[in-house]
Amino acid sequence: MKFQTMQKKVSTERDRFWKGFILASIGTALFSVKSIFIKLAYAAGSDPESVLLLRMLIAAPFFFVIALWQWRSNVHFRQTAHAGLLLKIMLVGFIGYYLASLLDLKGLALISAQLERMLLFTYPIMVAILGFLFFKQPLSIKMGLALLFSYLGISLIYQQEARFSGAEIALGTLLVLLSALSFSFYVLFSKQLIQKLGSVPFTSVAMLFSTLFMLLHYGLLMEHEVLINNEILLWTVLLAIFSTVVPSFMISSAIGLIGPAQTGIVGTLGPLVTLILAVTFLGEQFTYFHLAGFCLVVLGVSLLTLRFKKGTTKRNDL
Repeated sequence: MKFQTMQKKVSTERDRFWKGFILASIGTALFSVKSIFIKLAYAAGSDPESVLLLRMLIAAPFFFVIALWQWRSNVHFRQTAHAGLLLKIMLVGFIGYYLASLLDLKGLALISAQLERMLLFTYPIMVAILGFLFFKQPLSIKMGLALLFSYLGISLIYQQEARFSGAEIALGTLLVLLSALSFSFYVLFSKQLIQKLGSVPFTSVAMLFSTLFMLLHYGLLMEHEVLINNEILLWTVLLAIFSTVVPSFMISSAIGLIGPAQTGIVGTLGPLVTLILAVTFLGEQFTYFHLAGFCLVVLGVSLLTLRFKKGTTKRNDL
């Protein structure tokens, strides 16, 4: 009887692992297609503000329904979601979703999808540095090696692409780095909010606030109408549903099943997926310098993922 109970427990843990692994793999792959959809929308005549606004407007109803369902079914959500907490979520959503996404899309209009993905992939290193600066979290030799390998790899890719691109590559790189920095602040300061509210209601509410900020951006700052045609609409619908809504909750579920460390390890496959898709569908160049840079960046971030093996943070995507 005891053996059967133990065997059943092992089987349940194995099932949880494989469910989590499959969710993390599919979620990572879907997030990795994001840059491709955006580049295709640009090729169809769109611009960063139009893509972001359409993406948020298409995704918002899904997050609204999920937030409403959580409000009705989750007693903890109703008891916890006071005005002060919602204000904090609004500020974190502004930094992590609206601002980070806007900077990323503007940068992606100027650089390749491969370089953009590599730059964003290094945000865990920024999280560690910010944790040291703001919360006195210790840095280690492994952290230094992760920083060295990652940005050495990025410099190889950057120098190679600068040979074939204009001066705008420097601005695009800076914008995406600022996007990664903005998202790093989000990761660092959202941890306590997620612990209080739960990942699903937090994500839904933060995304709704970011949609509100994008609407304000459109009303106050955009100097032209939203650029849209059938092709742009196709790519932004795919972007909103399959590279925003669906993977957001798949990754959250994976973290719940197998933990942040295992989910983060699976997430290292993301840049590889983007690289293959960018070369195949966008016709981007891929050289030995790109390969060397890719390997160095993945090595560096993997070192940091191992450092967080006990789950001091969690992986996510823009």
